[in-house]
Amino acid sequence: MNPKNSMAPITDEHSLPVHLNLNVRGLEPSATLAINERSNRLRRKGRTIHKLGLGQSPFPVPTPLVDALRDNAFRKDYLAVRGLRELRDAVATYRRRRHGTDCSGDDVLIGPGSKELMFLLQLVYYGDLVIPTPTWVSYAPQAHIIGRHVRWLDTKESDGWRLTADAMDRLCSEDPGRPRIVILNYPSNPTGGTYHPQELEDLAAVARRHHCVLLSDEIYGELHHEGRHISIARFYPEGTITSSGLSKWCGAGGWRLGTFIFPRGLRWLLDAMSIVASETYTSTCAPIQYAAVRAFQGGTEIESYLKHSRRILHSLGKKLAGRLRAAGIEVAPPQGGFYLFPSFHPHREALAARGLTDSVSLCERLLEDTGVAILPGSHFGRPREELTARLAYVDFNGAEALSASQSMPLKEPLDDSFVETHCGGVLEAADKICAWIEE
Repeated sequence: MNPKNSMAPITDEHSLPVHLNLNVRGLEPSATLAINERSNRLRRKGRTIHKLGLGQSPFPVPTPLVDALRDNAFRKDYLAVRGLRELRDAVATYRRRRHGTDCSGDDVLIGPGSKELMFLLQLVYYGDLVIPTPTWVSYAPQAHIIGRHVRWLDTKESDGWRLTADAMDRLCSEDPGRPRIVILNYPSNPTGGTYHPQELEDLAAVARRHHCVLLSDEIYGELHHEGRHISIARFYPEGTITSSGLSKWCGAGGWRLGTFIFPRGLRWLLDAMSIVASETYTSTCAPIQYAAVRAFQGGTEIESYLKHSRRILHSLGKKLAGRLRAAGIEVAPPQGGFYLFPSFHPHREALAARGLTDSVSLCERLLEDTGVAILPGSHFGRPREELTARLAYVDFNGAEALSASQSMPLKEPLDDSFVETHCGGVLEAADKICAWIEE
């Protein structure tokens, strides 16, 4: 960038002038995608790397979905911008069945991943974006690209890193009537925590009082470890947009299919997003949409897949949290998804003696010394000097673990030997972290 004039073109001797939008300058690639690519490069160089950076489901796509995709591979026509009608109806039926949401296919918008739909929402809705931290890495960069104002709401470890109704009310009361989108993501990426029903009810009351739009990112909802996810749309149906998709609970991140469900009073937002979609991505991949109908129809095989996936993640997450706590690292056992958000604060003095005074330097040295790749808490909206990090416990053979779990009765919890046998690489990574921190 030209220090005298930020609007001046960037040039070098081999290129034409580059006029870069100011909202894009200074942005870096998504931290989660960057750590995955870096880990792959290190593995290609022959290093043993434990990939605990990118949050990608370790489990295979359920067989009924694979079969449905194969059967619909011939689909080549553009579909409706809002999505295949059969799929939109299936999504609405699924939400009514699982969460009691009063919706129909007319309230559903299908997109090429929920990430794209979130971007379009911020593009068409003029207002602040309110983000509790720690938070997923892409909410704020999307707002920055579009030029929206971000308001951060810090949460506390003592509150389980959950947003409180009082904190939300204080922020909204600073400027009553200001248009806002408030993001809730639970089970949480990056903490693995979730909200209790009373907490959701209290947050809904604040949102209603201040006329906030809630974007409830429930992409990990089906991975609540006890299968008891509750949507805040139950308590604030008139103002909640519910976001989900196939990436986490169906192991289909690369399929890129996301869903938004709108309350009828916000149909104008759905209409506006559809207009922008028609001028950008046109429609979501046709074979994927036809196959996704099968996912939302559910059935015995998909329910079994989910129950065994939850059981494995619950057992592994609990085991990991216990090992880290034994080494004096503060971390709460996860309640859903496949993340932990450990705090190395109890070791601050010892780490400082090694020249490690922030989360970035901590994670860099950890990767260099042990081959364990995790991400610093600063990438998730936390202060850089706070010694927190996100650990995605997904680096194991999910197909093998799923098959082994399915051979055992669901009523029996998985014992330590199961986790050691089928998720040993992740436990080895945890042991390396513990040994490194205790040096």
